[in-house]
Amino acid sequence: MKTYTETRFNFGDRNLVTDARGNVDNNPAANKATDLHFAWIQLGGLRVGKDETPYDQFIGYAGNVIQDTIIPYGIKDTNVVSYYFDAGSGFSGVVSLEEGSGVTGTIDSYVPHVVGGLKYKGEWGALTGVVAYDSNYEEVAGKVRLDVNVNKELSLFIMAGYGTDDNLSDDAGNAIDAHGRGFYKPWGGNWAVWGGGTYKFNDKTSFNVQASADDDKNYALAANVAYTIVPGFTITTEVDWDHFGHFDDGTPFGNWTKADKKDSVGGIVRSQRNF
Repeated sequence: MKTYTETRFNFGDRNLVTDARGNVDNNPAANKATDLHFAWIQLGGLRVGKDETPYDQFIGYAGNVIQDTIIPYGIKDTNVVSYYFDAGSGFSGVVSLEEGSGVTGTIDSYVPHVVGGLKYKGEWGALTGVVAYDSNYEEVAGKVRLDVNVNKELSLFIMAGYGTDDNLSDDAGNAIDAHGRGFYKPWGGNWAVWGGGTYKFNDKTSFNVQASADDDKNYALAANVAYTIVPGFTITTEVDWDHFGHFDDGTPFGNWTKADKKDSVGGIVRSQRNF
């Protein structure tokens, strides 16, 4: 038996905060809400509690870039009752009953969301598939991922997702409608694809890249160089580009990242200490 908890404390800005006198203050620095990211108990393969859905976790998220969700591939947080099993010979799987999260993602009845996944892993890489049933909207989405270890320095991946959206235009009893995006299909349109890789120049330095696109003609590219100065301390410098296919059509998710241009370029420098 094992347990795991993780609490995150973040500091950021808050947009358009109105004080008691009705004055508006733009972007005052302030603490964000505390995030209980994990809180689960596991006995054998059975896990119960607050976790990231296996729909993202089991398949391996996306690439080794900071902004890996410019084209989103899933929404992580949920309460779960999950069972992981190891079938031997490189095969493993998971079945998960989930509550979801958010206004449209949290279940609105006694029927849970359902996730299932299978994986085959070898020295060459891995092949993984996951499928999810959204009980609110009665829609299905899935992802398939191929990882290839070309050699000790180079690893590549490609992941494709497809989901139905026939009912994602109604509100399923929630406060807002889904506008074609669901808890397990947050990308635009029916399909999306992500691909990229990592090249390790040496033990301290690696180059990471990821490209992604979806059915709504949204495109993104992210690339970084991660350098470990001393063991446990890494500096990552990243450049990101995105293009939004429905930037000017007035839909809430036409520009869901809140970029102010149809084509945008940004940069990130991250200092990370692991201990």
